[in-house]
Amino acid sequence: MSVVLSTASLPAAERGERWHHAVSRTFIPLDVRLLEDAPSPGRIVTDKLGSLQVAQVQAGPQVVTRSRRLVRDGKQFLILTLQQRGTALKEQDGRQALIEPGDFSLSDSSRLFRKRVQSRFCFTSFHFPREDLRVRDEDLRALTATAFSGRDGGAALVATYFARLAREAGSLDALVGRQFAATALDLLALLINDRRGRFAPQAPETAAATLVRVKDHILRHLSDPELSPPGIAAAHFMSVRYLHKLFQLEGATVGEWIRTQRLERCRQDLLRAAALGQGVATVARRWGFVSPSHFSRAFRAAYGVTPREWQTQGLTGAGHKHR
Repeated sequence: MSVVLSTASLPAAERGERWHHAVSRTFIPLDVRLLEDAPSPGRIVTDKLGSLQVAQVQAGPQVVTRSRRLVRDGKQFLILTLQQRGTALKEQDGRQALIEPGDFSLSDSSRLFRKRVQSRFCFTSFHFPREDLRVRDEDLRALTATAFSGRDGGAALVATYFARLAREAGSLDALVGRQFAATALDLLALLINDRRGRFAPQAPETAAATLVRVKDHILRHLSDPELSPPGIAAAHFMSVRYLHKLFQLEGATVGEWIRTQRLERCRQDLLRAAALGQGVATVARRWGFVSPSHFSRAFRAAYGVTPREWQTQGLTGAGHKHR
């Protein structure tokens, strides 16, 4: 359900303080200085897709700063801002960039940043924990306060996806929304890695680095019973054949690696589930197994006992014998 914060009903004299509170509550603690003697109304509409917060922001001229004092709170979030009206001057990591309508940019809450907008504006922001974006710190630091043009190339694909996600956010089912949000961050990571030359053919670590990203994607989607090589390959803009070649580095097929990861999480959860009175089928479904009988056979083949036997041994303290 969308949450709306607005200062339109307030006298102009009271809008500044209320807007400062609304901005810091929606994103992270920020210093806000309005540039109008009689501040224009401001409006923020937010939705949540898992850990990704989507917010459409409309307001008048202002300067927003993440100061040294505020950085001490230790919050590590990233904010992707898709500019729709007005031009923003952003500063972070020793760079300045003009972000024009159609562009997007990144800000990192763990370091100082500043944004100045001289006219009324509208943008959509996407706010999420730093650890959700699987890119190197050095690559992220090199691209903050950079204008990504949403008009061509890979950045246009990312901008289009994020913009459409924002439009649909309020109507998406919670589970579906989380999956779409994860895909959005996968696309952003792909763009950052591409900008930083991580996919250069001459780089010897390219295949290994790509495999790491693919594994991260799989682990975040293990609960999806529809997870499959074609879907994984499409999410990473590669062929299914190349995906299988990557997993040859592991001496396993894609399907075998997925099954091993699911079984291990089921093995861990079964002991907790037993204590909570949850059945084997519940745990199996949680990790993407559709057929209880298939799950039971796969579990026995991997660990030498049935799932129910494993639960029983865990309750009696004998589970360590099969680790």
